[in-house]
Amino acid sequence: MSSVDSQQRVLSGMRPTGKLHLGHYHGVLKNWVKLQHEYECFFFIADWHAMTTQYDDPSGIEQSVWDMVIDWLAAGVNPGSSTMFIQSQVPEHAELHLLLSMITPLGWLERIPTFKDQQEKLREKDLATYGFLGYPLLQSADILIYRAGKVPVGADQVSHVEITREIARRFNHIYGREPGFEEQAEGAIVKMGKKNAKLYRNLKKRYQEEGDLEALETARALLKEQQNISLGDRERLYGYIEGGGKVILPEPQPLLTPESKMPGLDGQKMSKSYNNYIGLREAPDAVADKIRTMQTDPQRVRRTDPGEPEKCPVWALHKIYSDADTQEWVQTGCRSAGIGCLDCKKPLIDAIVEEQRPLHERAREYENNPDLVHSILQEGREHARDAARDTLEEVRAAMGLHYR
Repeated sequence: MSSVDSQQRVLSGMRPTGKLHLGHYHGVLKNWVKLQHEYECFFFIADWHAMTTQYDDPSGIEQSVWDMVIDWLAAGVNPGSSTMFIQSQVPEHAELHLLLSMITPLGWLERIPTFKDQQEKLREKDLATYGFLGYPLLQSADILIYRAGKVPVGADQVSHVEITREIARRFNHIYGREPGFEEQAEGAIVKMGKKNAKLYRNLKKRYQEEGDLEALETARALLKEQQNISLGDRERLYGYIEGGGKVILPEPQPLLTPESKMPGLDGQKMSKSYNNYIGLREAPDAVADKIRTMQTDPQRVRRTDPGEPEKCPVWALHKIYSDADTQEWVQTGCRSAGIGCLDCKKPLIDAIVEEQRPLHERAREYENNPDLVHSILQEGREHARDAARDTLEEVRAAMGLHYR
């Protein structure tokens, strides 16, 4: 673990739902493109998670995987800057899920807010399965197998990161207290030298007695710089300052992403369920048709009737795509009936088609070369498995399952 800087590692994934729409692009993918240049990023296709609700008809999952990966690549997710892979092709996820299930109380899983929400939304499906109950634990295994310190999520998904933190904390508490842990930790402090040892002890006291999170971060940075201690000692001291044992599985932090402001064609949140979406790679003619047929302010029956932009779904899209001058033109023209609804929609069509143009160009390379997509996922799988095996080796050893 010591060779992994968990605070520089990001893990995120998506269920394969087929071709993505502009809501996914603005809400998730643009953020991934940014993160891949700032962190070591692992992005995975969560096909096992899809099985928790689609177990009775998994026939569409495979095609959905390929469609979604091409959308990722089209959006600018770069295999040279991030690791992309299919979850089920890294079986270490399943092994860690099994091992963590030995220590995870049932009540922790049953209290996850989305557990009951999903049961309510999908009442037509039989979700009284172990797989559905255990999917938050599988999500935790997805994160912990890569010792990712940051997980980009929306506010509604923070609970999944919180349970992952609790599971990591419980695992470290049970299995991180090796015999003679405190003596070894105290010995490691001495090896740091008088000045650094004194600083570490002071930071430890501030964190444990006053809850000073800045002291915790300073201590972590101090340990990272130490050349006089072994990698194992560094991990002991990470755990020692937190009052636990050796940190085997680091606790991840949610990396809150701004809520997607992408409205659908009817003004609601863009979603396939509402059939109000524009596909990420929708053909320009189809985009134009969808925008032209959008409902507008219901008070504007005739061309000469003045309208109110705030009551019109088209205005919500202008707030995403149009500059200040165009927005002013819409506001004035709509309220004075100086422009018609089709006039108002024209610059919006142009802006969306222009945004999609480079996406179409990038996608074409992969659509015409499926072997290239397969090779990207194959390379990603190998890199992901190397990282996952390293974690499992430590986990097995800590649990007494490291047979020689």
